[in-house]
Amino acid sequence: MTQKKQENQEVRYVLKKAVSIEGMICLIVTFGGLFLLGRKMGVANMFNTMLNTSYDLLMGTVFYIMAIAVIAGAFAGVLTEFGGLAIINKLLSRLMKPLYDLPGASIMSVLTTYFSDNPAILTLCDDKRFRQYFKKYQLPALTNLGTAFGMGLMITVFMIGVPGVEKHLGIAVVIGNVGAIIGSIVSTKLMMHYTKKYYGTEAWCEEVIDESIDLINYREVRTGSFGERFMNALLEGGHSGVGMGMAIIPGVLIICTFVLMLTNGPSASGIYTGAAYEGVGILPIIGEKLNFLLQPLFGFSSPEAIAVPITSLGAAGAAIGLIPNLVSEGLANANDIAVFTAMCMCWSGYLSTHTAMMDSLKCRVLTGKAIFAHTVGGIFAGIAANWIFKLIILLV
Repeated sequence: MTQKKQENQEVRYVLKKAVSIEGMICLIVTFGGLFLLGRKMGVANMFNTMLNTSYDLLMGTVFYIMAIAVIAGAFAGVLTEFGGLAIINKLLSRLMKPLYDLPGASIMSVLTTYFSDNPAILTLCDDKRFRQYFKKYQLPALTNLGTAFGMGLMITVFMIGVPGVEKHLGIAVVIGNVGAIIGSIVSTKLMMHYTKKYYGTEAWCEEVIDESIDLINYREVRTGSFGERFMNALLEGGHSGVGMGMAIIPGVLIICTFVLMLTNGPSASGIYTGAAYEGVGILPIIGEKLNFLLQPLFGFSSPEAIAVPITSLGAAGAAIGLIPNLVSEGLANANDIAVFTAMCMCWSGYLSTHTAMMDSLKCRVLTGKAIFAHTVGGIFAGIAANWIFKLIILLV
């Protein structure tokens, strides 16, 4: 890599003119969008709907997701402390080379993000002992691999608890996880197609490899008795769940509110009242126009279902928050749950994390490639989940 490229990767901020074309575009898009919504709904109704929807999402959805995150975090903490995660790591590490062209240590990136969130991969990659297993072309691909499983446990538990799906819910969620695995393979392999061209295939991340510490065969544990370790792991894991629940609040409230306003229509009486969950119904119209493509690929039951994968691009927590309403209104079924699980897990808000993650790995120049590869991977995840579910249901 040239010195110029290295310098470009280390730059975190740039200066731009105070008045520029992007500022003009920002004003036009922001106020133009509000004007169009206000013209359709009425200005007072528009703002009332925003606030009421946001409040209802906070009380009815965010705290429910947070409760799931606390329980899942406690479960993950105990598994990590007492070696359950290490056993899974040991068993699965041999699959990484044939599936992903990555060393066995990379399974740790899958497990840490599955039990937490996308940025968990950065803690691993900052550890010299972890990086010593990787060649330079392999390390940036961990962004795609880890992101494909981000918030996986929380999404899985949430989907299993979605009310109103009468049959095959458990099968759908399992197939969704399988779809996410397929999407992760596509995304990671495609990303490494670009990294091999950029870095070559010979250089290692760390020139001197320390063989004395093996992250596959050894793990760190807390000090104290069994009971102390158990309680600390349980409570600290739950505390991490609280942090995750708090972290998803902006995404759920902001993204989900606007997506719902673009998805739903007026009240049952056909007029706008400013109540929660009213909207202008643009996304279903787009979904109907694209239905000839979406139906064979993803098998969506309704045009409204397109809102879930679109939302998952920015925030997986916001995306899964849309699902109970879709199911209760008869707009989604078990087949959709399989696709939602696969795409929400595989994409898991990657548009909001990929840039920062690639920057932290000092691979900013490849950010566009990473985003493109993961977009393709998420699409493949949804397609795979749809057709695997249809095949399994035929055989059941």
